[in-house]
Amino acid sequence: MKETAQQQSLTREQKEAVGLLSVGTFLEYFDLMLYVHMAVLLNELFFPKTDPFTASLLAAFSFCSMYLLRPFGAILFGYIGDKIGRRIIVIMTTFIMACSCCIIAILPTYSQIGITASVIITICRMLQGLSSMGEVVASEIYLTEAIKKPFVYPAVSFLSISCILGGTVALLVSFVAVKSDYLWRGAFFFGAIVAIIGFRARLALKETTVFSDARKRLKNQLSRQPKAYFFRVNYKTIFAFFCMQCTWPICFYFAFIYSSDILKTQFNYSAEQVISHNIIVSVLQLIAYSIFCILSYRLPPLKILQYRIYGFAIFIVFCPLLLDNATKPVDILLIQASILILASTDTPAAPVIYSHFPILQRFRSTVFIYAISRLIMYTVGSFGIVYLVNILGNWGILVIMFPLTLGVIFSFRHFQNLEDEVRFSPLIQKAYTSP
Repeated sequence: MKETAQQQSLTREQKEAVGLLSVGTFLEYFDLMLYVHMAVLLNELFFPKTDPFTASLLAAFSFCSMYLLRPFGAILFGYIGDKIGRRIIVIMTTFIMACSCCIIAILPTYSQIGITASVIITICRMLQGLSSMGEVVASEIYLTEAIKKPFVYPAVSFLSISCILGGTVALLVSFVAVKSDYLWRGAFFFGAIVAIIGFRARLALKETTVFSDARKRLKNQLSRQPKAYFFRVNYKTIFAFFCMQCTWPICFYFAFIYSSDILKTQFNYSAEQVISHNIIVSVLQLIAYSIFCILSYRLPPLKILQYRIYGFAIFIVFCPLLLDNATKPVDILLIQASILILASTDTPAAPVIYSHFPILQRFRSTVFIYAISRLIMYTVGSFGIVYLVNILGNWGILVIMFPLTLGVIFSFRHFQNLEDEVRFSPLIQKAYTSP
């Protein structure tokens, strides 16, 4: 059979789409990560003071609250995304983020209004998590459908770089903001402003041709192709996608929340020192993902993903031993950077994975799995790490990480097999890939 023609260069409209979505994703994750990286200060301002263990549980709850509404948002946004279009989702999510940032910026602290402050800040975190969920998946699917190979791989990978860059800038702003009550509030006002800018910019986006033509193609081809090829999602593919999404939440929590606690308790780091330390970690991650993005234009993205997965599997076995023998903050820094760089995310193979979901079910299927995986793993992982480390020491991390690593290996092999099958089946390729 004939392969889909490869694209020789990006059109002006495609370049604008990459630019708008990348800027919007950067702004969205800047807003989302502001609280995460200032949690060492803000949890003390918005939650009651407790003993260290209870404080760790409250920090875990504050972090997990971002993901409580995601499954419900996935159902809502998934329906809108597959019925109305991808464009409207990225516009709606930016607006929600702007509103939540404004509320956090003006919210009185726990010492001023008591438990009401804790409740409101938790609701705002839920809304931020809700909006970021629709943001990243919608943007990745938009570019997957708008751009052909080989440019689609670095284009979609660039969104991951934008997420990391947003978190890095949030760290830089947090480093300055924690020095004053007024400065951290100003940071959230700034976050609201940039979200509004992103909202206005995204109004210029057009709907993807692939989605716009999908229903027309369905009507024309129903007489020749079973309807299931346009709507049915293989359950094994759903499970594989879920496994692929489960590892990152634990890696992120470990790198920025658990490791920050180690720096505070073992090395007596202040809030400013923790944030400045994490800035270096984030910059190293940014450099590594930029390399993945560049390589994806020349090398098969699944091959790059394979090297990352097996590298992660080897590293995670030795991670508890490395933590037990860490005697300097730089040791923790290298462990943090390694786990973020090798973490088994779908970068740079996300377009390959999305292509195995039918167009008219693609958004709702992937966004719901994405939301469920984040809710389960951030909740189980964050509280699990607190309790398991309390019982088993650093080896408790391996109890969570090892089965997740096996799941990612299964997921990779499944999508690799699907790619091999698609090459020999014109019927499947027509139904699942862009025309």
